[in-house]
Amino acid sequence: MADPIAALRGVTVDLVGRAPLGPIDLNVAQGEILALVGASGAGKSTTLRLLAGLQTPSAGDVIRALGVGRTGFVFQSPTLMPWAEAVTNVALPLELAGMARSQARERAALALSAVGLGDRPDARPSQLSGGMAMRAALARALVTAPDLLLLDEPFAALDSVTRRRLIEDLHALWATAQPRPAMVFVTHDVEEAVYLAQRVVVLAAATGRPVADLATPGPLPRPARWRAEPAYRQTVEAIADALEAAMRPEAAP
Repeated sequence: MADPIAALRGVTVDLVGRAPLGPIDLNVAQGEILALVGASGAGKSTTLRLLAGLQTPSAGDVIRALGVGRTGFVFQSPTLMPWAEAVTNVALPLELAGMARSQARERAALALSAVGLGDRPDARPSQLSGGMAMRAALARALVTAPDLLLLDEPFAALDSVTRRRLIEDLHALWATAQPRPAMVFVTHDVEEAVYLAQRVVVLAAATGRPVADLATPGPLPRPARWRAEPAYRQTVEAIADALEAAMRPEAAP
């Protein structure tokens, strides 16, 4: 097996007022799309922060085969600067990395076009719908051409039609990127996880440990009406069963 782009090895995280998370072992392969599902408090967001290098484990090792600035992070809310135009928001990570402002804005304009906002570079966040604002946040995460893209329930507040469109756009961006980035996507929605990812990992509610790791069938991007396929429904039910089991007290060894 090829070396992972990122991995957790026997990682534990001490928490105030509750038992620690872990030990957690998780591999993220180069170019794969992985979804994490689990109950609230199972450590999904903590796992993302560990993979991003934003949180230090209490024990164990975080392995990141990445260069500086090669990780993108999309949060639950767009976290855009409210006073700045979309192109300025998207150009920010490039400018912080030392790129000239004119070049950074040119790259940002291309990133906005890639997510369907090519006609809104001068719009401020207050002038964007929720879906548009999340597209701008996605463009900001992608503008650095990351090797690893981490997404923490970015579509949870959006309506179902907008969520579907954004997932399809995300698939298209991933499929055309060279090289393809690895993606780790946190969601509470099992159907969304199966549609989005090549692999779904279920975390135990009490410990955050992976207790199920299931591959999803079919190609990415998904073909039309793929949600009607029996294999999709079977995988959804299998992961839903694994998630229900992971929420039981006995799922915490």
